[in-house]
Order: sequence, then C-alpha cells, then structure tokens
Amino acid sequence: MKAVIQRVTYSKLSIDNKIYSHISGGLVVLIGISHDDDYSDIQWLAKKIVNLRIFNDDKYIMNKSLIDVSGELMIVSQFTLHAQTKKGNRPSYIDAANGDIAEKIYKSFILEIENKYNLIPKTGKFGTDMKVELENDGPVTIIIDTKNK
Repeated sequence: MKAVIQRVTYSKLSIDNKIYSHISGGLVVLIGISHDDDYSDIQWLAKKIVNLRIFNDDKYIMNKSLIDVSGELMIVSQFTLHAQTKKGNRPSYIDAANGDIAEKIYKSFILEIENKYNLIPKTGKFGTDMKVELENDGPVTIIIDTKNK
C-alpha cells in the first residue's frame, strides 16, 4: 500500500458537485493499493498513520499524533499512486490492484482504523470521480509505502 498523508486545516470531498464528506482539521490520506497488499500492510499502515507525530505541540514542534490532537481523518482511494512512468508518457497502472481486490482492502483499512483506533474516518466513494479540496497545513506531506517498512 502506498499513502500520501497531508496535514490539513480542512478538506472537503465532492461527488457530482455535491459535498460528500468533509473534515475541519487533521489528515487527508490518499491510499493506493497494489495486487500483493494484505492484512499485515493494513495493520502496519493504520498504526503508522494514526501515530505519526506530525502535529505541533505547545512549542510548535511536531510532536503530537492525530490521536493526541483529536484530529479528523479523511481516507480516499487513489490507484494512480501506483503509476509507473519509466517508459513513454502514458502511465502504466499494472501494479495497482484490480477494483474488486482494491475495494476490499480499502474497506478493511477503514475498518481497521475504526475498530482498533476508535476513529470514524470520512471517505470518498470507491471507484467514483471525486474532487478533493484541502488546505495543507504547514505544508506537511508524507509519503509512505508499506513495501519499505
């Protein structure tokens, strides 16, 4: 699994020009799922994300986690994170999981966050054209790949 994590002051996700979900502050996580991801990737990534110390403490040092600051979480599926651009100008998505597998892993990832960390993430709608608006706070953007644990 690949994740692009952005610390935000707000984010809203729209589908068909209607707001589908929004958060007032916390993390937006774009998730790309490959065909060889499994439950160990889900567990590791979920734990890493909720415990990343990327929020400021009272001395403006990034020393607090999403849980510490009671932040909100938005998780959006994004197969394009697995784009290969080595050859030509059209990206290849051969490493991305097919839709059925990716959707199951995506939903399992959300359940892991809900059940293990008592957070209710906002989401997009899998396989749908979505518009994500956000204000990156910092800016703070972190990229994580579970294959590089």
